[in-house]
Amino acid sequence: MALYVHKYGGTSVGTVDRIRNVAQRIAKWHRAGHQVVVVVSAMSGETNRLIALAKAVQANPDPANST
Repeated sequence: MALYVHKYGGTSVGTVDRIRNVAQRIAKWHRAGHQVVVVVSAMSGETNRLIALAKAVQANPDPANST
C-alpha cells in the first residue's frame, strides 16, 4: 500500500471529541493497510498563548522563532 502523511492542529484537535475523530481517521487508513505518519501541531489557541508567554519574557521576541 502507500505511505500517507497527515497533519492535524488547531480546531481539529481542539476538543476531546475532535481528537477522537482524528484518531478514528488515522486508524481507518492504518486498517486499510497503509503506513501513516501523523504530525500534530498546537491545539486551537495554543500558538497565541505561547507567543504571549514569549512576549512576557521578552518584549520583542524574534518572529523567526515564533512559527
